[in-house]
Amino acid sequence: MTTPPPATPPPSDPRTPSASRTPAAPRSAPRPAPWVRTRLRAAPLGTLLAAALAFVAVLLAAALPRAQDRGADQALRSFLNDSGSTRTSLQATAPAPASGQSAQALDRTLSSLLARTGNTFHVEAEKVVHGTRTNKRQPLLNPELSRPHRLPPEMSLLYVQQAQDHVKLEEGRWPTGTPRTAAGAAYAPPLQVALSRQAAETIGARVGSVLASAPLVDGTPSVEVVGLFSVPDEADDFWVGLDCLPRACKKTVGESYLWEADALIGAGDLDRMDLWGHDAQDFWRLPVDVDRLRADRLDATKKEIASYVAGPTAAALSFDTRRDRLRTTSWLPELFEQAHERRQAAAPLALIGPAGVGGVAFVVLCLAGALAADRRDAELRLLLARGGSRSAITGRLLGEGAVTVLPAAAAATALAVLLLPTPRLAPALLSAATVALLALLAFPIRAAVLLTPARPAGRWRRPVAELLVLAATAAAVLEVRRRGVAPAGSDPDPLLVASPLLLALCGALLLARVQPVVTGWFARVAGRRSGLVGFLGLARAARGSGARGSGSSGPSVLPMVALLLAITTGGFGAAVLQSVESNRLGVARLSVGGDAAISAFGKANLPDGLAKAAGELPGVRTSVPLWIDHDSALVGTVQRSSQVNLIVVEPAAYAEISRVLGCGSFDPALLATGGGESADAPVPALFSSGVARLGGSGTFTVQPGNGGEVRVRGAAVIDCTPAVPAADAATVVLPAGRATALIAGSDRPNRWFGLGPVDGDRLRALVSSALPPESAPQAAPPAASPADAPPASASPAAPSPGTQPADEVYPVRTSADAVAELGADPLQRSAERLFWASVAGAAGFALLAVLLTLMRTVPERAALLARLRTMGLRRRQGVALILAETLPQTLAAALGGALVAGAAVALLGPAMDLSTLVGASVPTGVRLAAGPVLTQALGLAALVAAAVLVEAATSGRRQITTELRAGDQR
Repeated sequence: MTTPPPATPPPSDPRTPSASRTPAAPRSAPRPAPWVRTRLRAAPLGTLLAAALAFVAVLLAAALPRAQDRGADQALRSFLNDSGSTRTSLQATAPAPASGQSAQALDRTLSSLLARTGNTFHVEAEKVVHGTRTNKRQPLLNPELSRPHRLPPEMSLLYVQQAQDHVKLEEGRWPTGTPRTAAGAAYAPPLQVALSRQAAETIGARVGSVLASAPLVDGTPSVEVVGLFSVPDEADDFWVGLDCLPRACKKTVGESYLWEADALIGAGDLDRMDLWGHDAQDFWRLPVDVDRLRADRLDATKKEIASYVAGPTAAALSFDTRRDRLRTTSWLPELFEQAHERRQAAAPLALIGPAGVGGVAFVVLCLAGALAADRRDAELRLLLARGGSRSAITGRLLGEGAVTVLPAAAAATALAVLLLPTPRLAPALLSAATVALLALLAFPIRAAVLLTPARPAGRWRRPVAELLVLAATAAAVLEVRRRGVAPAGSDPDPLLVASPLLLALCGALLLARVQPVVTGWFARVAGRRSGLVGFLGLARAARGSGARGSGSSGPSVLPMVALLLAITTGGFGAAVLQSVESNRLGVARLSVGGDAAISAFGKANLPDGLAKAAGELPGVRTSVPLWIDHDSALVGTVQRSSQVNLIVVEPAAYAEISRVLGCGSFDPALLATGGGESADAPVPALFSSGVARLGGSGTFTVQPGNGGEVRVRGAAVIDCTPAVPAADAATVVLPAGRATALIAGSDRPNRWFGLGPVDGDRLRALVSSALPPESAPQAAPPAASPADAPPASASPAAPSPGTQPADEVYPVRTSADAVAELGADPLQRSAERLFWASVAGAAGFALLAVLLTLMRTVPERAALLARLRTMGLRRRQGVALILAETLPQTLAAALGGALVAGAAVALLGPAMDLSTLVGASVPTGVRLAAGPVLTQALGLAALVAAAVLVEAATSGRRQITTELRAGDQR
């Protein structure tokens, strides 16, 4: 059967319309699929992981500068707020004009002063205080007024614009303008004033009192009290500098005192105000809004305030206000300088952590790019063989990365800006752009290098690069030892801050050369034993699993570098924090006298049995009651007689406290007194270095403040003593026993010190229970005379910061409370939080570096395990093989990182000043402690081992099964 030929179509009739039509155009060929979309769809998991890595890296890069800015701003504002409103205000003064003085004139000057602010600093307009005051207080001659020690009270007059908003009128009325008299009249009516009720009760005035003063040359008017007011909140910043308005002040004159009270006048009497004190002064207190100050603009703010105080702005203000003698003062420039120095001192810890996480992230991004290029090496070489150019291939890879990296980077930057709001945006954007660019270029650059024709290997390249790193590290270490990480008066040098990272890099390069040799030696040892797992795993660890066909041998250096950077940074910073905590505890113990202390006011003694009961509390290891007298005299020195602190204490327990505190350790046998000594034999004593500087030799005589005298002989000289730790204090320590018998009252202690984890609340409860109710008033120091006692209406003065409340008869202090006070500075907390966040980030990136390397070798390892499974390898042995292959590098990195961190502490630690981080002045240097360093190293090693074990146990079985089903396709 033959196939008929195809029928020939009949010729078309030229008369038909279809004959005139042109033939249809051929259908166009299908367009090729877009490269980027195809590649991203081909590996969705890899695309997602690349985007996640870029997101996390950019998020950290954008968040760290903003966290640093937030911490610096918070520390600056806290420091300024703690300095008080007086030191953070602009104080402007000018002589009151001879004529035309009015409230409107004061307001016009205030407007000119405020108009020159608002650029780098702002003034809280609602808290401005301004007015006029007389320069001299005048004595009040009324005989009915209170006159302690026969000294009349004194008064000055003030006009404060905002006073009525901060007081409550209780009696009478608010002063207005005094009625004017005819020109030439012999009588001038008194000025109307308002007094605080407490001040009026103190000096003996009331509503309607006419207070007269000593007349001056041109006549001094009297004042009439027309109203009494009370102050609801005397702690309000409004009353700073106006101390004698809310209440009368006590002014000491020799051994006597008198009362000072200020009064408020109305706006109508401003033009007569200078008659009271012969002259008056206008004042404006402009509180700067410290909550709007920024640490990054501190230098510009300092310059602007300096110009406001004495510079072009000050000259312009004098011209605008027509006040040639307008003067402005402020403590802010000095406070800004102190804040800058504090920030510089905390910079090492605040910058080393971010530098470490930045270094580890850089290594991880480079490693991710290198592994991606190795994975796609065959594909890229095929494209090059089929006519593709290196530039075109690199451009396509850039397109892939842009689609993956740029959206993730933008989202991460936006999230960092949203979560950490700060005014400054540029550092975060710059840091995020840098990391995003690195994440984008790592893969294309590595691919371009792989596609470059191979050159003859130069054996000198790696040694030269390593020598350059070693030289840079040596230079950084020498500069740190010479200048410190943050040189005084300048910002931290990036090279000096990176010195721990350079040390870690040197350690990684050295370890990369040593680890394969050592691992190979262990592999040979394991090969002589029975069993395959150990030998095979160690041999693969020594040989490494480079990219197929690349000819590389030896383990990858980048994961080791990442691990060493993370461990060194974490170990070094942890050692710094350990030294900070140790120094802080030492300072706290010295300030307290131990871990807990009970004191008595003045010359009072502790209640009977309190010291013994405190020593029996849980946690107390050493209990030391002692008697101390600060008014004793030492006779027989070069100066004949010198005031000293006399301490009577049991020597053995006191020696234990001195040893633990590291303050004046001594052998208690030095203070032992033999039973055969005569009664008049000198008592052995410990002299502080302050007493030794007084000179003299032989025996001395101590005269306690409560009378009597004791002959003493110097048994030893100590540099300090826990009861009086000041370096220049003159202190004499006597043993209890003979000294107790010779000094009246020394058998009843007035101090108690304890060592151990004492519960402060339980100790305070014990003190409260031991205190009889009727003994509370007796514990207060007696007044010199009834006239010295403050009025009943006067409230007790507030305790100064850092002291115990005044209602505690026997104050209790603990080292835990003192440590909390020293560590309450936001600058310290911000640096510590930023460091630990950076350590966590560096550990995460280091773990990711190990996992990336592990995932890169999964196909080759799965094929090996599949073959070994057919030979009888059990699943547990397969997991052991993976651990034996991976853990040598991890353990070597942990050990090397610990050694490098210890070397960093030894080399760089002596140049670090920790005083700002501690909260008190301490000797320069970081102590080398094995605990913090080993914790960081072993913790990260355990984390990596656990991750490797989980990966081997979860994914190994599925990959081996796939290999067994598909066969070896390589």
